[in-house]
Amino acid sequence: MISGRVVRFDGTRGYGFIAPESGGEDVFLHVNDLLIPETEVRPGLRVEFEVEDGGRGLKASSVRHSTQTGHEAAVPAAPTPASVVPAPVVPADGAPVSSGAERVDPGKTAGGEEPMCDVLTSEEFTSEVTEVLLKAGPWLTAAQLLEIRHELLKFGEKHGWSEA
Repeated sequence: MISGRVVRFDGTRGYGFIAPESGGEDVFLHVNDLLIPETEVRPGLRVEFEVEDGGRGLKASSVRHSTQTGHEAAVPAAPTPASVVPAPVVPADGAPVSSGAERVDPGKTAGGEEPMCDVLTSEEFTSEVTEVLLKAGPWLTAAQLLEIRHELLKFGEKHGWSEA
């Protein structure tokens, strides 16, 4: 059995890819090779699987939940639409404005206070970044996603958005 994480899965088309934890080439995943409910398969899910030669590359078979336990096996749920905050309106000159259209100092809130932000754990930050990357760049390979994610995590830690 090989361990890895689902990188991408399209339930409509019935396929996706798994990034093996040992590294190397992504492994093709088809819905017919799942031993778990298709509805549970999502990016970031830790799985165990067998590898076969699929004729056009590596193919996963007997895909099941990972037997690893502990904190690192947990995968946070995707955010619900109600938790998504719309982006601020920014005029052509680049100065942020509040909903009342008065100008706001980028370093202050409308009330003049310092802005507050959530500081995420490295795992939470990585999970959210992964979702954004998969949505914005579905053509990216797992290796590209991992490299971008790594650099964004370092960037987030540098700016205090994520715990080091």
